[in-house]
This record gives sequence, structure tokens and C-alpha cells, in this order.
Amino acid sequence: MNYQISTDSAAEVQASCIVVTIDQSGKLSDSAAAIDSASQGYLQARFAAGDIQGKTAQTLLLPAVAGIKAGRVLLVGTGKETLTATAAVKILNAIATATAGIKGSIALALETLSSNALPGAWWAEQTALAFGNALYRYTATKSKQDDNGEPAQPDTLIWLGSDQSAALAKGEAIAQGVSYAKHLGNLPPNICTPSYLASEAQKLAANGALDVTILDEEELEKMGAGAFVSVAKGSSQPGKMIVMKYNGAADNNTAAHMILGKGITFDTGGISLKPGLNMDEMKYDMCGAASVLGTMKALLALKPAINVIGMITSAENMPAGHASKPGDVVTTLSGKTVEILNTDAEGRLVLCDAMTYGINTFKPASLVDIATLTGACMAALGRVNSGLFTTDETLAGELQQAASYSGDKVWRLPLEDDYQELLDSNFADIANIGGPLAGATTAACFLSRFTEGTPWAHLDIAGTAWNSGGKTKGATGRPVPLLVNYLLAK
Repeated sequence: MNYQISTDSAAEVQASCIVVTIDQSGKLSDSAAAIDSASQGYLQARFAAGDIQGKTAQTLLLPAVAGIKAGRVLLVGTGKETLTATAAVKILNAIATATAGIKGSIALALETLSSNALPGAWWAEQTALAFGNALYRYTATKSKQDDNGEPAQPDTLIWLGSDQSAALAKGEAIAQGVSYAKHLGNLPPNICTPSYLASEAQKLAANGALDVTILDEEELEKMGAGAFVSVAKGSSQPGKMIVMKYNGAADNNTAAHMILGKGITFDTGGISLKPGLNMDEMKYDMCGAASVLGTMKALLALKPAINVIGMITSAENMPAGHASKPGDVVTTLSGKTVEILNTDAEGRLVLCDAMTYGINTFKPASLVDIATLTGACMAALGRVNSGLFTTDETLAGELQQAASYSGDKVWRLPLEDDYQELLDSNFADIANIGGPLAGATTAACFLSRFTEGTPWAHLDIAGTAWNSGGKTKGATGRPVPLLVNYLLAK
């Protein structure tokens, strides 16, 4: 997508479509009023006729409006109250959807909607992200059935008003990262294997902007990463630990901020086999890893002056004859022993060894892990908020602020010592599950035992990483917007 800044009046700007707004009382924005005046009251007549009521995110596409230079006018409702971020994003998504099939340029007269809470830069960034989401299509494994080429779609956004080039560029970079994460998540598991994720990391590093290291299953076994190997050994696809180092700070010795993604490219549950219904969606158990790759892609476009390590711990969880069994005890890279009571609690096993490796090797300034970890988190928060677990108040505040700004929502859940005893084992230092209650918290408690004093937070994205069923089924690309905003604020 190309971006332009224009100070032309709404009636004079040349575009395939111009977007202007009207509220629920029938009040036109200044740009809409200019078009209404040039067209002899045509927009007000549409409101009077009931063609549009100005409700939040309601749209009316008007072709060939007399007296203006744009080919179409998209009139968009903004409701009757002060706009919240949630309502604003609905409006932008409606605009992007309504114009997704229009070829050429889309002019946007939205700056008058800005406020102290939602400044113009926020609107520009979210606009680029909304258009990126609307234009995303999954085609990787579909046969080519359209002989007419690519469908019509916009190629240029014209922002009317002050110069928001930086915000548009940021939104575009985030949108590309989100689309990349969606693409990886939506790929079938026979294609998107641990080795495939490793190859994608190497592609990102092709221009030398990243330093990539791949640790294979054999190396990890020799190192003593017994928890990781207990999961990976059940599959014919070898497990991988992938490290991507981005050095943007002036001093390469500045401690990096680490993001770590769970990359279980297919999760059968292992010997603790999952029910067959909807098991196909377990290809999305690598969406934490996809979000790390998407975030690194966005950072490569933005080139911030920070050091970041993106790490992925990836395996398949399969029920082979040599897979781990309930009751097995394994030794982690940290030396702690774990009793595996349920092989479907595998994400924490691959993560704990990756955390130990990452902390011991790189001494990061902070660590945030991202994982589709527990159904319990989904039951608690649904598909709106990702679960946030940390005892570090500074890190909690940074992530909550980034979530609020980006609209990529989180909700903080408890992580208290009182829950730790649920993980007690008679036969090892720790059990890998804590019983039927507080499952999301006990999973976070498990991970907390491998943080070694490093500022750490855990994001459980089991409910937010993908949508189930129907036309909306597919990866969401979350929490790439949250992670990018969090890292850029460092």
C-alpha cells in the first residue's frame, strides 16, 4: 500500500473514493459538509431519506456524486457519543471492508475525529492496520481458479490533513507483521512444521538484518533440555529452537528484550489424546511463534534503536510409540525435574527449557513469552482479551499500556504463591499440571519457576490467536500489534 498526505479540500481531492463522516444526529463533519455544499445538499438528503442513520460504523457508498472530483463518496456513521477506541476501530474496519473492492486510491477525511485520547497519529496507525486486515487473503494452498488476475483493491491511501506519515508507516509495518503471522498460522500442519518455521526465520535474516541460530533436537538433547525433548521425540518432525537477534541499539552490548513464542505446529495431545472434534484447529498451537515472527518482520521495517531477541521453541506433539507417557519424569535444562501427569500440557515443557536457554545465554533485560497455553484462559476471557500474568509491576504497566494503545487487549490474571502448591509432586520437583482448578494460573506458575529473577511476563493467547468455525475461521495475527507497541516504547 502507498500513502500520501494531502491538504486538498474534500470536494477537490482526486481519488477513487473519499471517506467522510456523519453522526447520529445528522451532523456532517467539515469535510462531509464541503462535499454536501458542492453537491447541492446531496449528503443531507441521504440522511433525511433514511439511507443512513449515522450509527457507529454504518456505511453508505455513493457513486458519482455531482460537484466533486472523487469517483465515489463513502459516508460513515460515528454514532452519538464520544468515540471510544473500540468504536473507532469498528469504524475503521467498516471503512476498510466497504472499500476493499475499489481499485485505486482511497482518500480519508478522518482527522476531525481525533481527540486527546485518540490523537491523529493513533487514527492514522489504526487506519493502516484496518486496511491491512481487510486486504488479507489466504491463498497458499488453494488452486488458482480466477483467470482474471488479482481482484480489484485499493493501492493508495490519501490522508487528508496534517502529516501523519510516520504513523501510517508504523501501522503498515504492524499490518505486514499481522498478515505474516496470520499466513503462518493458517498454513496446514503438513507444511508448517518446526523446520518450516526455522526456514522462515532464515528468510527474514536474508538481508543480514537478523542474526539467526537454529538449535536442533539432537543438540538440545545433548544440552540436557529433557522437557523439550520429551515433547519433540514423539514426532518424526524434528523439534527446533530458533533464535533471531535484532541489534538496533547504538551499543550492541545493550541488554536485549526477549520475546519467546510457543510453536507447537500440531498438537494431538500426545498420549493424553485430544478429542477428534475440531482437532484440525490444533495447527494454531504455533500462533505464539507466528506472532514472534510477525513482530520481527515489523521491527525490520521500522528499524527501531533497540536490541530484541525473538525466540521460538517448536515441535509437534504426537502419540508415537516412543512419545512420553503420563507418569514419566524428565529433567529440564535448568536441572529441575518434572513429572508429566498430562502430555497435553506440553507447551510449558517446551517453553521452560527455552526460557532457561534464553536467560542463561543472553541475559535479557526482560522476557515476555507468548503461548496458546490453556483452554482455562479461553474459558475465563473468551476471545476478547489475552491473559497477562506477571509479578513485575513495571512490565505489567508497559504491556497494559501497549495493549490499550494498540487495541490488542489483555486482562491481568492472578499469579500468586498460594497457587504454587497445586504443582507439588510426590515424585519430582514439580508436576506439569495443577489439577482442574485455576489452570491458566497454574500454567503460569509452572513457567515462573524458570525465570531466574529476570523481569518476565506470560501472555496466554489461547482465546485470541484464532477464530473458530465459519467464514471467520482463521488466525488473527494477535498479539503482534501489542508486542510491536510494547517494544517500540522501550
